[in-house]
Amino acid sequence: MSNNNDKKESFRDGNSKAPKRKRGKYGFIRKRKPRMYSALDLGTNNCRLLIAHPIGQGFRVATSFSSIVRLGEGLTESGRLADDAMDRTISALSICADKLKLFDVAQSRNIATEACRRAANCDDFLARVAQETHLNFETISSDEEARLALKGCQSLLNATIPFALVFDIGGGSTEIVWAKQKPEKEESEFANFKILDVLSLPLGVVTLAEECGIYEINYDCYQKMVRDIAEQLPAFCERNNIKQEVTANNVQMLGTSGTVTTLGAVHLGLDQYNRLLIDGLDLTFNDLNNATNKLTKLDYDGRSEIPCIGNERAELVIPGCAILEAICQTWPVGQLRVADRGLREGMLLELMINNGVPVLGNPAANYQHNAEIRPAQ
Repeated sequence: MSNNNDKKESFRDGNSKAPKRKRGKYGFIRKRKPRMYSALDLGTNNCRLLIAHPIGQGFRVATSFSSIVRLGEGLTESGRLADDAMDRTISALSICADKLKLFDVAQSRNIATEACRRAANCDDFLARVAQETHLNFETISSDEEARLALKGCQSLLNATIPFALVFDIGGGSTEIVWAKQKPEKEESEFANFKILDVLSLPLGVVTLAEECGIYEINYDCYQKMVRDIAEQLPAFCERNNIKQEVTANNVQMLGTSGTVTTLGAVHLGLDQYNRLLIDGLDLTFNDLNNATNKLTKLDYDGRSEIPCIGNERAELVIPGCAILEAICQTWPVGQLRVADRGLREGMLLELMINNGVPVLGNPAANYQHNAEIRPAQ
């Protein structure tokens, strides 16, 4: 029977066989164990963990964990985290705590976002988390959430386009970042953007789904969601002259969320989700409209049968599409780059940088030209 160290080495090397050891002048050279970092993001709908170690200018993921915990279920109506939701979340966080021990994580950051920002009983909940899992969380602001999302996605941005609209559609809120390329040039293949402004909307896929009725969202409700969201964007647009820059073709758009990755998978007709095809994928607005129309014409059962959606995403993907449609209508950039990365990657990079590791970020997982990828017929 293998022990935890055996499991760790097996996962790390991708092979159950022991690695060959090199002989030096005075005997075998002992392989140095990589320093592990972790990032844990507790959102309104999901609990997500990444454990990684630096490699080159980026990092290599040792293990990950994601669980739909619905921490914010019923929060809009009650203003409090429900007992069942807290129990589900602590069960998932216990698994995360075990993984941190298994991989001997040296440094970690654990953050909570919109659900904990809004819940009256957040402090009591996080105290219980610390007692039962020994994990300490910080509840971050929407501006910090936006900053970390940009940091995690920045290596996907195009350095030749001066402005960027980066958005993260979450369970309880949506963050929209307006960023500009920094004037100083660095010896790097990656773009280097600074945040000019942030808009945080207290609307996410969970909150909108609960307002309209979780399982079935009809056409009228969908259009109302689009209008309601679009009405909250003009002030942000006007104070930053975003439409003027869009008209001048000076703006790129990047989305990081389950909504955009799901639409990318639907567009490609994938039988199962494949990050290598999604992360860095460029979609035209016509591609997005076609994928959205396909989903909005189906009922809950029909969406559940689509590969890469299933029961867990079927009820929440439509509110996400409404948020995305409002963003695209307001700023007709014409193309969106999909990011299967975000907060956790931003936290990991920052932990490594603060520890003196010269990392910048990982390249896009999607190395293929989009023209070479054809959606299934």
